[in-house]
Amino acid sequence: MKKIFFIGINGIGMSGLAKIMAKNGYCVSGSDQARKDVSKELESLGVKIYYEHNAKNIKGIDLVVRSSAIKKTNPEYVYAIEKGIEVIKRGQLLAKLFNKKKGIAVAGTHGKTTTSSMLGAVMLPLDPTIVIGGILPEINSNAHFGTSEFLIAEADESDNSFLYLLPEYSIITNIEADHLENHGNFENIKKSFIKFYEQTKKITLLNIDCFESKKLLESNDKIVTYSIEKKANIYATNIRIVNGKSVYEVILADKSLGEFILSVPGRHNISNSLGVIYLAYNLGISLEEIKIRLKTFKGAKRRYEVILDGKLRIIDDYAHHPTEIRATLEGAKKIETKKITTIFQPHKYSRLNFLYEEFKGCLDLSDNVILLPIYSAGEENIYKLTLEQLAIDIYTPSNAKILTTVEEIIKVIRAEDRTYIFMGAGTISQIACEVVKKLEER
Repeated sequence: MKKIFFIGINGIGMSGLAKIMAKNGYCVSGSDQARKDVSKELESLGVKIYYEHNAKNIKGIDLVVRSSAIKKTNPEYVYAIEKGIEVIKRGQLLAKLFNKKKGIAVAGTHGKTTTSSMLGAVMLPLDPTIVIGGILPEINSNAHFGTSEFLIAEADESDNSFLYLLPEYSIITNIEADHLENHGNFENIKKSFIKFYEQTKKITLLNIDCFESKKLLESNDKIVTYSIEKKANIYATNIRIVNGKSVYEVILADKSLGEFILSVPGRHNISNSLGVIYLAYNLGISLEEIKIRLKTFKGAKRRYEVILDGKLRIIDDYAHHPTEIRATLEGAKKIETKKITTIFQPHKYSRLNFLYEEFKGCLDLSDNVILLPIYSAGEENIYKLTLEQLAIDIYTPSNAKILTTVEEIIKVIRAEDRTYIFMGAGTISQIACEVVKKLEER
């Protein structure tokens, strides 16, 4: 039995693959710095997890898989290289599985996790293998080892690992500037998406509401377009909010597919659903089944996840790119009945630096903003960014209030009944859960 070791096994992408390999009959182990919620499920599958990085952990291992966050100074990585143990990236392992199946890849600067989760939920009757970057409530996991020929995966453009994939079908939700610390410039990102599209064998679902995505129409005829209220191969029209839910009509090839209902808020999620509807319908899921599953879809965890709903309403959301932030707040303003305070934890100095102009005013739809210290993700602040200046620029109606502790946040939250959206990609989710726990204790 081949022994596989994952360095950084508790990461959302790494843990999903580790689960799939364990269920596939491999002997799986791994390491990380601390125990997380995902550790329990991994250990229940017989996965041995070491809570420190140490060379002795990988003695006798046949294959080492590392996440993009693991540096080449990591002792396990160094030992593997010295001993001639094969080391591959997470994206390469995903490709080994994906390219043997009828792979469906969801790519885009943002919307990947929600769209791939939505597709996984809708296509569950076909029992696909699913590997995504979030916890899907329908399977209570980020991975599912299915019995069918289909594999649904979230395709990561951050380090170009999505170029290892050779999809049968793909969805491109949007193309925007991000991860410029890896790509260098926006032109390189666009070139990567073109190559990803060219590697898709059959059909690419393309969001033509995104200017840069629309440019791919010049490339070839493997494209099916989707849009909100703009004529495309499949598009949504007659959009309205009813009892806090999005209701809309879907038109495919000039023929109405009827009315659809989404419980997750925002026009961006209506957009996300269109590629899902097209693929699921054409791959054998009935329209009635699609409508039922979309209506009951609550989103992946940390995608507008309501974690406290009473006198105070607290929402945990992953948005960390300016476009995502604006889209989330636009959706919130349509369904929330109370005033909204956004508690935002900026993620990575490099992202703030490269997208600083885009971050200016991105939280303006909030009624108030609380800014937490920047989550560095291991980066150094070589850009001389200050939280104080960011507080002035990111929320232009007035300065964002800077808080640093859970107790400070609780004091503010208890003072006024409203909706609080904890937003970001760092430790903000743990902070939100700690706040809820302490509020419930009191």
